[in-house]
Amino acid sequence: MTKREIAVNIPQNLDPVYANRIQVAYKDDEFTFVFLHEIPGTNQARAKSIVSISPKHAKNFSQVLAKTIGDYEAKFGEVKAIPPEKQEEPNVTIRGYS
Repeated sequence: MTKREIAVNIPQNLDPVYANRIQVAYKDDEFTFVFLHEIPGTNQARAKSIVSISPKHAKNFSQVLAKTIGDYEAKFGEVKAIPPEKQEEPNVTIRGYS
């Protein structure tokens, strides 16, 4: 497979956002990622961005993310995952999503 270069146009008024939590929903034709900022000391989070992609793009994204994390760890050291017993079960339904 050959690599191709793509010119990416990032509008000057596009502000970066910080998210410290993510929700993922899916249906037969798309995955939807809701990037959230959980407000410290509260039980609230604000949606910062919602991105929907096709299942094929989601699979490709997972592969690219795994490779990128591997590259990061090779440079900076292992990223410690949150132990399963400390992970919270998602209990939020994305309204308006079927």
